[in-house]
Amino acid sequence: MKQLKELSTQPVLLDSSAGMLEEPLKVAPGDEPLPAPPSTPAAAKATPLQLTLLMLGVVAFLYFARPVILPIFLACVGGMALKPLIRWLSQYHIPPAFSAAVVLLLLVAGLTIGFIQLGHPALTWLGEAPKHMTELKQKGQKLFPRLTRFSRAAAAVNNLGATEDEQKKLPAVELQASRVPTIVNWTGTFLAGLGETLVLLYLILASGDLFLQKLVRVMPTLYDKKRAVDISHEIQQQISNYLFSVSLINLGVGLIVGGGLYWLGVPNAAMWGMLIALLNFIPYFGPCAGICLLAVVGLLTFDTLWRGLLPPAWYLLLHLLESNFITPVLLGRRFTLNPVVIFVSLIFWTWLWGLPGALLSVPILVSIKVICERVPSMSYVSELLTSESNRNFDNLELLQLQKPGASADCSASIS
Repeated sequence: MKQLKELSTQPVLLDSSAGMLEEPLKVAPGDEPLPAPPSTPAAAKATPLQLTLLMLGVVAFLYFARPVILPIFLACVGGMALKPLIRWLSQYHIPPAFSAAVVLLLLVAGLTIGFIQLGHPALTWLGEAPKHMTELKQKGQKLFPRLTRFSRAAAAVNNLGATEDEQKKLPAVELQASRVPTIVNWTGTFLAGLGETLVLLYLILASGDLFLQKLVRVMPTLYDKKRAVDISHEIQQQISNYLFSVSLINLGVGLIVGGGLYWLGVPNAAMWGMLIALLNFIPYFGPCAGICLLAVVGLLTFDTLWRGLLPPAWYLLLHLLESNFITPVLLGRRFTLNPVVIFVSLIFWTWLWGLPGALLSVPILVSIKVICERVPSMSYVSELLTSESNRNFDNLELLQLQKPGASADCSASIS
């Protein structure tokens, strides 16, 4: 009996080649159950070093592959911005291919007309840039005589060890090679990238929701399918609202700035107003560049210092009103991004892709924020991106959390 009892507690080994696994026999009542077999080790998580190397690899790929990646990013952002318009036209039984062609033709025609009307005075002003710089230097010497005396004194100090012949010797003039081939190459690259972006944008708009349908099909569970649809619609809505609102705001700022410059007597006021509207798309750096540019224009236009500072002062006043009152009211709390994160993102994407990267920095940040809000495992990233503080914690409670033994009181106050 004892031998039978021991045999009954041992597992029966079945033939694994026939597709059978081990199956233990039932344990007799009153006997201790057998310990469970050890589970397979879990998949090793990525180390911080591996994550760092992966991020550096992605950054290097984005930098060296920018001729291919940049048109794709621009077309995707443009497609997200224009997709609600195509969807609205489809409600009137207009095919997406036809509506996409009409929208793109109107967009290209508007940009071309604006460039032709405003590009000619801009090219004329750039052609006279050396003359303007000479005039600006002369006016600077007239308005700031102390700085002129200081520069002369500094030049005299530099010439203390030089002989009279060396002082009278004219600086050598070096002839530089023509930059026409460089300009031609840059123009060709720009036109090629613009053509790729427009073609890809048309294909994205004409395809409708084809890519979203394909994405839903490859999702394994119903929950993942719903989350993919929600994330896609949320990103489209957020980017479309952001670009549409910001475009209206910047267009209004450009018109008001141009009207003020025309009233002040600045030549080519419409050109400067539209340039200010374009610069206002770039956070932080755009308004600073616009203020400096209008300061130069004002000093070249007027003879007195206080009148020369009126154009930049006018734009600065409008920018303060727009950034502190108008933009928060129109955009609401949906775009409450952390200003520090916006500034870092602007520096990063400008270094990576130049001016297009500066224009794409905020839409990319909005997309990342939407994805992190929808994915529970990345909610901490969304918390870092937003500028809203947690209402459950104020400064007093944060100070209490730093004291030992105060966690229970804080948890009770939070609940």
